[in-house]
Amino acid sequence: MQVLGSNELVEDVLKRDFCIGCGACVNLCPYFKSYHGKTAMLFPCTLEQGQCFAYCPKVEVDFDELSSTLLGRPYVASELGDHHEVLISRAGDEAEQGLFQAGGTVSALVSFALKTGQIDAAALTDREGVIPVPRLVTDPEEVLKCASSKFTAAPTLSVLNQGRRDGYKSIGVVGTPCQVMAVAQMRLNPLGKENFQDAAGLVIGLFCTWAVDTRRLSALLSERLDAGGIRKMDMPPPPSELLVIDTGQGKVEIPLDEIRPLVPTGCQICPDMTSEWADVSVGVLEGRPDWNTLIIRTDKGRELIEGATKKGLLVTEPIPEKNLSALRTASMNKKKRALAQARDRRVLNRNEDGNRSALRIANETLEKILE
Repeated sequence: MQVLGSNELVEDVLKRDFCIGCGACVNLCPYFKSYHGKTAMLFPCTLEQGQCFAYCPKVEVDFDELSSTLLGRPYVASELGDHHEVLISRAGDEAEQGLFQAGGTVSALVSFALKTGQIDAAALTDREGVIPVPRLVTDPEEVLKCASSKFTAAPTLSVLNQGRRDGYKSIGVVGTPCQVMAVAQMRLNPLGKENFQDAAGLVIGLFCTWAVDTRRLSALLSERLDAGGIRKMDMPPPPSELLVIDTGQGKVEIPLDEIRPLVPTGCQICPDMTSEWADVSVGVLEGRPDWNTLIIRTDKGRELIEGATKKGLLVTEPIPEKNLSALRTASMNKKKRALAQARDRRVLNRNEDGNRSALRIANETLEKILE
């Protein structure tokens, strides 16, 4: 991995409008701050190498390096990334009940991991109106307050960084694919620190096709409803083509044709729909809104699922073949679109004249994906 400093990060990410506000560069130093979904550099920094650059999921991300370090083999052109098993799941009868998004799998797993000491804190995303708010949670009873999807870019990783500074040793992270990719880069110890400790004790990835710019969504919704009264937001599966907002006094439906223009440029070059670098990945299950799709990726993830199931906190079933087939197709289609975008924007596998890239994927693997 080529690691440079904050000035190059500003040039390659902020000025290209690739930043998706994940929070990976926030709370590392006094220089980067996030406000209402936007990240800004407040003061100049002269360091030639920085964690901000090394962790960012939008500059010099080398998929072979990630895969070789974390999985022991080069990156392959698979639809869903490396995994053990794909199931469907929902919170069990013994789990705390709340305003879940779909089956409540994520809330059940985070609560279980906190209760059993597998993690000592969790980096989650709460919401104030439409504004996403990162929370570092240590009490299992606080997890449900962060349930439900936000659909906006959130600086969740800022509280992971803060938790590391505060001395937490095993922090659970719930994040979107870009955030999970940033955590994977952190795990590489890119600055080669001798005292390096991986503080991400558990990574639960969310499925994501794209997020929405927080400020632009706030402006749009302010014309139609009181954002402070939002209880839940959802995007039902096709053919609905709607963002549905539950205000507690009724539902407001907004066509996705009005939402898609609010998607940050950085989302358009993200090739990961299912959070491939997580321990487990969770998404909606088309046709069964009270269940989730669950991808078990690592041994740690399998142990988590088995433990939660034995305690009655989680229920799993085999995934129907039609759902699995649709998931594979959708995920590969996102890879194709994103990598084609990155190539067209000249930020894929750049080398000539010292130009840096956003993404690096071996040419042979790239050809298989784009064929």
